[in-house]
Amino acid sequence: MTALEQLDIIKRALYVTEDGKEFKIKLKAGLSDQQIDQLAAQLPAAQIPADIRALLRFTSGFSFSGLDEISFDGVGQFGFENIFPHSVQLAGDGAGNFWIVDVNKKGEWGHVYFVCHDPAVVVKQSEDLVEFLEQLDELGRKPEQATLSRFLDLTTARIFNQEDGFMDMEAAIRSDDRVLREFAAALPENFVIADLRGKSIQTGFAWGKYGPQVERAIRHEEELLWGFEVMEGKKPWWRFW
Repeated sequence: MTALEQLDIIKRALYVTEDGKEFKIKLKAGLSDQQIDQLAAQLPAAQIPADIRALLRFTSGFSFSGLDEISFDGVGQFGFENIFPHSVQLAGDGAGNFWIVDVNKKGEWGHVYFVCHDPAVVVKQSEDLVEFLEQLDELGRKPEQATLSRFLDLTTARIFNQEDGFMDMEAAIRSDDRVLREFAAALPENFVIADLRGKSIQTGFAWGKYGPQVERAIRHEEELLWGFEVMEGKKPWWRFW
């Protein structure tokens, strides 16, 4: 199923809020080919996949109760380039946290991540944009049980407090995994590594646990590997965001 096909299901659905009020989504206007080309010029390989182009021609986004506006054209809006060098900001939760699509160096739209500041974690939200739209559909149909609401709160707390997603340099350098070993060897000794290769949704890493210097984070050029500097003696600054 494509993102446009999944959106067609959402467009026809009647949803209900946690307060029991019914609502339907409201679509924004689509983009012209020229506007899509302008977005593509800001992304790697200066291209946007054909299925995403079809989606953007149909609509650039839509409203969904309980979230900030869903947008498919939020290229270059998010920041955090050391963690996500190229991304598309999809939506915010109204509290300063965002869902973004990670775009690789070939211009392919990959996983959707939830980037939270309190607690300061990155969560793999979905495998792709289609699954994210499926999760939105679930949120509208059963908001109290949806992955995008109750279970996401539990996941962010678990990652920050119990499973921060990091391995130390010694373990990485001694690994049988050549890619991991070579990545670790190129990092300073006071770094830890997050590895989301092959990980399921609702896993992630606590990007702010060791300090706020995300500009010092290092992303592997092709793999879902990140290196973060450990700032010794720092207080949990993220509570003051």
